[in-house]
Amino acid sequence: MASNRRAFLTATAVGALAPTTATAAVGPRPRPTTAPAALAELLDGNRRYACGHSRHPDESRPLRHQLATAQHPFAVIVGCIDSRVPPELVFDQGLGDLLCIRTAGEVLDEAVLASIQYGVEELRIPLVLVLGHERCGAVAATLDHLETGAPVPGHLALLVDEITPAARRTRALPGDWAEHTMTSHTAWVRDAIRADPAFTSAHVVAARFDLDTGAVSLLP
Repeated sequence: MASNRRAFLTATAVGALAPTTATAAVGPRPRPTTAPAALAELLDGNRRYACGHSRHPDESRPLRHQLATAQHPFAVIVGCIDSRVPPELVFDQGLGDLLCIRTAGEVLDEAVLASIQYGVEELRIPLVLVLGHERCGAVAATLDHLETGAPVPGHLALLVDEITPAARRTRALPGDWAEHTMTSHTAWVRDAIRADPAFTSAHVVAARFDLDTGAVSLLP
């Protein structure tokens, strides 16, 4: 009886350890190496997120150890600092998958451009995606300034200065001025990155995130 009990306990212990051993052997998923494949992976991940079926990939301890020596992200995301729009969650990606650069309203400056260049040239990332979103606070602050003429305090002036051209371009359009401003500004950021010779090796696209549905849609 004692022998049977020892055999049972041994089998149970081995069974309990098996998942840990299997997890430890798991490396990173195969990552896209082309811009079309990278974009497809992002949109597939967003569909999972929007439907509430996120997989939360690439978060294991063994992968953390592996990434400590090298990284190979497959997309650069230029997004907003808004706490409701974290790219890794929005696109259902994990550690080492995305190089995320976030400023209020996706406003460009030299630090942002240098960061994109690092991703494109040094890490050979094939895709840059500029992600705007509805109800953007930086856009709202810009429109408030244009409507009231109130002074813009401190460093916020940079945001207003950068977003104002899009607001002026869209002011006469029917419908939601803030929405038009956001999409126009996001498309402008995309076009500015596309026109920069430092990024000619990457495919650059723009997209809009819907706070209500969680869905990402590409901008024309």
